[in-house]
Parts: sequence; C-alpha cells; structure tokens
Amino acid sequence: MKANSEGLPGPQDFGRTHADGANMLAEALKPHKGIVMWRAFVYNPGDQDRAKQAYQEFMPLDGQFHDNVIVQVKNGPIDFQPREPFSPLFGAMKKTPVMPEFQITQEYLGFSNHLVYLAPMWKECLESDTYQKGKGSTVARVTDGSVYPHALTAMAGVANIGDEDNWCGHTFAQSNWYAFGRLAWNHELSSEQIADEWLKQTFPDAASSASFLSATEKMMMESREAAVNYMMPLGLHHIFAFGHHYGPEPWCEVPGARADWLPGYYHKADKVGVGFDRSKTGSNAVAQYQSPLCDLYDDVQTCPENLILWFHHVPWDFKMKNGRTLWEELCYTYDKGLQQTRSFQKTWDAFEGLVDSNRFKEVQRRLKIQTRDAMWWKDGCLLYFQQYSQMPIPHELERPVHDLDSLKRFKLHISNHENAPR
Repeated sequence: MKANSEGLPGPQDFGRTHADGANMLAEALKPHKGIVMWRAFVYNPGDQDRAKQAYQEFMPLDGQFHDNVIVQVKNGPIDFQPREPFSPLFGAMKKTPVMPEFQITQEYLGFSNHLVYLAPMWKECLESDTYQKGKGSTVARVTDGSVYPHALTAMAGVANIGDEDNWCGHTFAQSNWYAFGRLAWNHELSSEQIADEWLKQTFPDAASSASFLSATEKMMMESREAAVNYMMPLGLHHIFAFGHHYGPEPWCEVPGARADWLPGYYHKADKVGVGFDRSKTGSNAVAQYQSPLCDLYDDVQTCPENLILWFHHVPWDFKMKNGRTLWEELCYTYDKGLQQTRSFQKTWDAFEGLVDSNRFKEVQRRLKIQTRDAMWWKDGCLLYFQQYSQMPIPHELERPVHDLDSLKRFKLHISNHENAPR
C-alpha cells in the first residue's frame, strides 16, 4: 500500500497516521491470514531534506502497527538511485517488522538499454552494517528475523516485465530478475555465484567455454559500478532528465515544479563546490544513523568517497585520498565509466559465434547505445559542472564531443515506462 506520497491520498488526509491506515486494513485481513505491506516511500513538499522524511514519519510510530503489518522500505532514503546509503529506517525500527524494497527494473539505470547487473547493488545494501544492535547488525540481519525476531520477513522487487519476447527488453536484464529471486530466498549468496548460475542457464552452449564464462561474469560484476561512474559518481544523485529519468539533465529548471523534483535541489553546484550538505551543520540527516556511522558520515575527511557528495557540499579544490582535487576526480571517474562501457563492447564482440545470432546482435546493439549514452552523461555533466568549477578537464582525458547548449536543447519524448529505443 502506497499512501500519502507524491500527492496520493492516505490516512494523513483524515487526520490519521500511517499506523492507523495500515492497521485498518490489517484488521480486515486478519481473519484471512492476510498481511499488509505498507510502503515507507513518503515525501511531501517542504523545507526539510527529502532524504529524512521517511524516518521522521515512521520512527515515532514504531510499535504502533498490528502484528500482521510490515513496513516496506526502499533500499536508500531517496529513490533507487545508482548509489545511495542504506535507509536509516533499517534497524532503527525495533518493534516493527521492516522489509527491503529493491528496483529490478532500471528506471534510473538506463532502462532496458544498459547492461547493469544489480546483484552487487542489492548486496551492498543487504551487507551494510546498521550498528543498531552493535557490530554485525546488517540490513539483511535486521530484516530477516536474525536480530529482531519478528514473525514477518519479506523482500519486494519493482518488476521489469514488459511486452518484449524475452520479457525484460535486454537479455542481461533477465539476470536481475533471477538475482532478485535468488537473494530473496538466500541473501548469503554472492553476486558472482548468482551470475555464474544465470550465465550457465541462459547461454548453456557458450558457457561451456571457460573464457566466455569468466569474461562475461567479469563484465556483469563491473557493470553497476560503471553505471555509477558515468552517471552520478562520488555520491551525486537525482540529476536525471525531468519526467523520464533516462538521460542527464543537471541543468533542468521547470517553472512551478516542486524543488525536490529538480536536480539542483540535490547537486547544489555553485562556485564554491558541489553536493548536498547532510552533516550536522547542514540538514543533519547523518543523525538518523547509529554510531559510528553518524560520525563517519559527518566528517568530510572520513566519509566514504563514493558517498561524499551525498553527505557534504565539497569544494572543487578539495583534496581526495589519491591526491586529486574533487574536480579532477569527478572528471576521471566520468571518463572511467565511459571507458568501461567501451570495454564491455570488446568483451561481447569477442564471442560472436558462441551465442546465437539474434541474441548476440541484440546485446551488441544495446551495448552501442549504452556507450553513446555514457558519453552523453560524461559530456553533459562535466560541461555543466565546469561552469561552476572554472577548472580545466585534465588534458589526458577524452575531450567532450558535445557542446552544452546542444545537450540542453536535446529532449527525449518518452515516459519512464518505455524502453527509449534510439
């Protein structure tokens, strides 16, 4: 059940709480041994950091839900971004069963055009330590009954089934459907093990070749990080095109639109730096995490660099651990993502003849699209942010092939329910 989110009605419209709404349904379902999965994906326009809202609304209700209600929480506090910290609700709600919600479909990861194997992303969340009952209180363990002995345990996935002959649009997108099912039953499986299983079942003839198996598994394992690199590295988030979330649009401005629907709300780029300040001197979203995470995230010097722009507004000349400035690291990371997608093309092309012609050509075609899109992302984001940094792109990196004005004028007339064929 989704209520009081994105303008939809719910119990709050009648002066009631999420617990009141969930319990009303739970009472009706109880005689039939039914359960209510009540989504915690809630946010309303306001001055508060959107990343804090689910925690603020649901934590005061902990213990008020009936025993056949389970609160369904997205893996991160915003909305299925390429990389987010885990939602602070995991483990914090100690008296209420909480279940993770993952997105199998690639709304924010190139739709069915991009090869992005999502098991590593989901494992990253499941294995994150919440520290809510000491070290080892991982998201998996606080939701599977190991830490809090709740009777209800579950995992939800936003599906990617469409009208394509292969169901998922991209042959490799089927691996995410498979991986979700495997992890729902056994979250201790590794991403590599699941990829190996899927490859052997999907390409049984080609998988008899050790080189095919090792090379394609490596490609799958690198693909999620590659997507983060060419889309939103270092903790950048929600800088997608307005309306469909397929391509980059960090410059997007829509008159009358809610602030938290626009990229500028999240990247906050200016002449000083870039990133959302969620430290104690900013929105203080770090306070929703248990120690030692709250202190780790709060300090820009100790915050994991792959989340640094999620939790901090960082100066362009800030020195990263490798000695580069933030601006240089941003340039190098975007370029790395593009080069990774090019390597995927080379990996796949080497196995022509091992895979049946139809599937080989279809994957090959989509890898070309992914590489073009990676260049679109790299050029658009670096040229846009360069307006603020006023720093050169390192000379040894590939130069942009687009110009910012033409990228700003380019529009895809699609919805986020389409495959974006190009």
